[in-house]
Amino acid sequence: MAYYEFDNIEFGTYDDDIYQSDKKRRKLREKADAASEQRCNTLICVLENPSNMQNVGAIIRNINALGVAKLYVVDGKNIFQGRTWEEMRESSSLKETSVSAIKWTYVKTFKTSKECFDHLEKNNFVSFGTSPHIKGKDNVILSEGTFTQKKLAVWFGTETSGMTDYSIERCNKLIQIPMSGIIESFNLATCTGIVFYEICKQRRNYSKSKE
Repeated sequence: MAYYEFDNIEFGTYDDDIYQSDKKRRKLREKADAASEQRCNTLICVLENPSNMQNVGAIIRNINALGVAKLYVVDGKNIFQGRTWEEMRESSSLKETSVSAIKWTYVKTFKTSKECFDHLEKNNFVSFGTSPHIKGKDNVILSEGTFTQKKLAVWFGTETSGMTDYSIERCNKLIQIPMSGIIESFNLATCTGIVFYEICKQRRNYSKSKE
């Protein structure tokens, strides 16, 4: 009798574990579905030649929280080593630095900036770059610009040298963040957070006004 009682208790505990696990999965799915309704599905963040994977993880965390649909990476320095998104999702370092946002944010890599631009233009995306300085392009202050284009990709260069001349030339506009300090520089992850907060807010307000 004791054997069967013990067996039933064990079975009941196992059922509870399954129930709790299913409950967590359902809640996570409900949260993901709610987040997808707020996501800017035609907005892409593009990183050109990043060198620091921790920065990339922080950027993935930022754009996921703000509702940016995808991350494209021109991996000229081969920090991803040819990994697919499915493989990135299993990366312990990316899961840690992105606080697991890598599981929910699609990442696609390109070998060259040209390859990335060609892909974006083929899919009718407009590309805006980011730079603290005027570089002979149509420049717009972040708080004064219009970012409601149907399909928009926003490019970010490296912290040391910024975007390449090639990418600046191919972008339709350059976005500037006004700065008042002696050091006119932001950490790359901070920059993506500032830029996409304004852009996502504007795009959501625009969508609401069309309802």
